[in-house]
This record gives sequence, structure tokens and C-alpha cells, in this order.
Amino acid sequence: MLLSKEYVGYLAREVTKKLIAGEFVESKNPAAVTEKVHAAILDEFSLEDRINDEVRVILEAYSEEMRKSGANYQEMFRKVKSELVRKYKAVL
Repeated sequence: MLLSKEYVGYLAREVTKKLIAGEFVESKNPAAVTEKVHAAILDEFSLEDRINDEVRVILEAYSEEMRKSGANYQEMFRKVKSELVRKYKAVL
């Protein structure tokens, strides 16, 4: 993830303040809203990490074939990652 968890927490608090101040969200418990916003932001920001992990697992399964054929790991990583991004309809 590109951002620290502390900064994500800060973002969640600020987004919650603005949502409540702008009357987009009504809540008697702003802390609960902040938790939900924090979880949503963390989930969204960690999507690329999860995709990268899945790419590594896939490439590990084909490592012997890649070695025999002389395939470039970085190039294969980019190709598999772009396919998974398309599959999950993710925006990175």
C-alpha cells in the first residue's frame, strides 16, 4: 500500500467530518462512521497489494515453464497483473 495506515486513519477521520458537516451523513456515533470509512479506504487501497500477491502465486506455479522458455519475470508480472485488473474491473 502506498500510504501508511496512520495516514489512512487521518483520511478516514477527515472524510467523516466533512460528510457529517456537509449533511451527507447523519450519525449519532461519528466514531462508528469513521471506522466504516477507514475500513472502506483500507480495502480499496490494499486492492493492488492483493492483486500483486495473486500474480506472484500464479507466476510461482509457472516458474519452471518460464525458466525453460526464458520468459522475463517482470514482463510476465505486468501481463498477468493487467489481466487480473481487467478481470476484477479494478482501477489502479
